[in-house]
Amino acid sequence: MTFTVVMVAEKPMLADSIAQLLSNGQAKKRKGWNGVCSVSEYSGTFHGKPAKFKVTSTCGHVMSLDFPQKYNNWERIDPAELYAAPAVKIEANPKMKMNEFLASEAKSADYLVLWLDCDKEGENICFEVIDAVRSSMFKNRSNYMENVYRAHFSAITEKDIKAAMANLGRPDKNMALSVDARQELDLRIGCSFTRFQTKFFQGKYGDLDSNVISYGPCQTPTLGFCVTRHDQIVQFKPEAYWVMKTTFTTDGQTFSPEWARGRMFDAEVARLFLERTKKTGSASVTDVSKKEARKERPCALNTVELMRVASSSLGMSPSTTMHVAEALYTQGYISYPRTETTQYPANFDLSG
Repeated sequence: MTFTVVMVAEKPMLADSIAQLLSNGQAKKRKGWNGVCSVSEYSGTFHGKPAKFKVTSTCGHVMSLDFPQKYNNWERIDPAELYAAPAVKIEANPKMKMNEFLASEAKSADYLVLWLDCDKEGENICFEVIDAVRSSMFKNRSNYMENVYRAHFSAITEKDIKAAMANLGRPDKNMALSVDARQELDLRIGCSFTRFQTKFFQGKYGDLDSNVISYGPCQTPTLGFCVTRHDQIVQFKPEAYWVMKTTFTTDGQTFSPEWARGRMFDAEVARLFLERTKKTGSASVTDVSKKEARKERPCALNTVELMRVASSSLGMSPSTTMHVAEALYTQGYISYPRTETTQYPANFDLSG
């Protein structure tokens, strides 16, 4: 008997890479009927028995959260009602027909292996995929989760992917539910406050040049940081200062010591010190001290630090940084960029 194993990644390129790595380059790829995803197929073994593998993907979230249509009327629905209104799952992108596509590819398969990104969002998408394929793959079985596995990996390399396949775990329902809770909070708070403040400010300022004044649990505090920084820049008053710079030569060596006093904001005082220094033909070393400096090993970059370094060193915007990082990740050059940790994975090749 040959098992059929369906494996689902989060992006088409990622699915292609996983299939090629696990099949040692033998996987055959075909276009998915929804026109967005591809399906790679190869033969191998699963649980020590012959198996046919089908590797495909989603394109991010399969489902999204929204209110029923009747709650879309801003005039009839009080913003406060949105806290008690039902929230329903709807297809994230109906044109992709992702639910139908996944169900058709998984029809009558024996096992499901989930290769979604290893973060909270990826864990949530795992259960969206399970819901999409459940009826066609598991029929009415109550113990269907016994045939569902989760691959845990941090980089798209042969070593990481094969290690993940050899050590499959289970999807984490609690982590997925935490994303559901966050999505619902974002929806209720964002929609209610957006409607409230839009109507409030439009009523207060008739010439307000904005149809919608949006609010978000993340975007609004971030906007506050931007406004505070902007105010600091606008209110900044430049002030001239002077610094003493000297050069000494001894035994054929030249060096420029730093002046302990630092900056001076009085031009007359600065000139006084300059003249006194010019009149002195020599300098004396009054103290010599030695100390041992320790250079800490470099920490791995989490998402925030990655964007900060890319901005300060390369002048890249956050969106460009993450776009490039995602491309490097899917090609196997770096580990997963959306992370909160600065810890290196246990299998990281530190010696290169």
